[in-house]
Amino acid sequence: MLTFTIRRLLLSIPTLLFIAFVIFMLLELAPGDPMGQMPLTIPDEVKQRMREALGLGEPWYTRFALWLYQFFVVEPQYWIDNAFGTNFADGKQRIISFQSRAPVFDIIAQRMPQTLWVVGMSYIVGILIALPIGIISAYKQYSVFDQSGTFITMIGFSIPPFFTGPLLIVIFAVQLDWLPSIYDTTHVVRDWETFKFQIWQMVLPVMVLALQTTAQIARYMRASMLDNLGQDYVRTARAKGLSESIVVMKHVLRNSMIPVVTVIALGIPSIFGGAIITEQVFKVNGLGQLLILALQGADIPMVMTITFLLAVLIVLMNLIADILYGVLDPRIRYD
Repeated sequence: MLTFTIRRLLLSIPTLLFIAFVIFMLLELAPGDPMGQMPLTIPDEVKQRMREALGLGEPWYTRFALWLYQFFVVEPQYWIDNAFGTNFADGKQRIISFQSRAPVFDIIAQRMPQTLWVVGMSYIVGILIALPIGIISAYKQYSVFDQSGTFITMIGFSIPPFFTGPLLIVIFAVQLDWLPSIYDTTHVVRDWETFKFQIWQMVLPVMVLALQTTAQIARYMRASMLDNLGQDYVRTARAKGLSESIVVMKHVLRNSMIPVVTVIALGIPSIFGGAIITEQVFKVNGLGQLLILALQGADIPMVMTITFLLAVLIVLMNLIADILYGVLDPRIRYD
């Protein structure tokens, strides 16, 4: 397993470099100008000098190589300096946002907690709800619970967040006046009361994101459980006199989790994608809203960095899913 992990990590390097190149070229060829939002009274020659000051006068390959150097060399050195008091990054230019002229990673670090609060909680809630639904639906196939759960998960899987978000706002915030429709990003948790308000304002965005997570994982869990419940080893375990709970929860569940692990691991990057829309709907000042603003302002360094970090997350989750295969099923060996 260690050899497999090292080999996959080494193979991920050219993969990520290729992904970075594709993202950069897409942004390079996309329409849009960082100076497009500047006042029309600014002369063209002044705008040209501003473009050159941003480094846009350099060839694309020079700017791409500079971004790679800053991402993989300068930024890690900067974080090492902050952690250990060294001076590796002194005098080196970091990745700078076109819009705010601030380091991109500093802005991302400011926005990350808001996104993690919403995305992390929604994913945990979605998994905790989806697994029991999938298990019970498979064990009690064609029952009222199974049919109801299948119907609800199909609706949740089919309806996009940009529809469920406003719908829940209208129902729970406008009509019933139970929950806030706007997420207060300035709120600071200091005591029990502020913590309760934090949980309270997270309910709607978490519900929107957790709905899709629950629907997807519950469907895979049900299908995997049904496939394993009909296997010979299940009949053998029952014939040996093992209790039904041990047969289902120990033997069937463990084998059924193997394909579901892939869905859970690979669903983490996708939930960040759904958070982009959800953060816009509920005014969450997180990475999703930051990416939208960067796209609108043609902030290439910001868009490039955020999208590449999502690509790194996808590659990492693929690796984690493969490793968990071997943990859950001893028959799987990569060496």
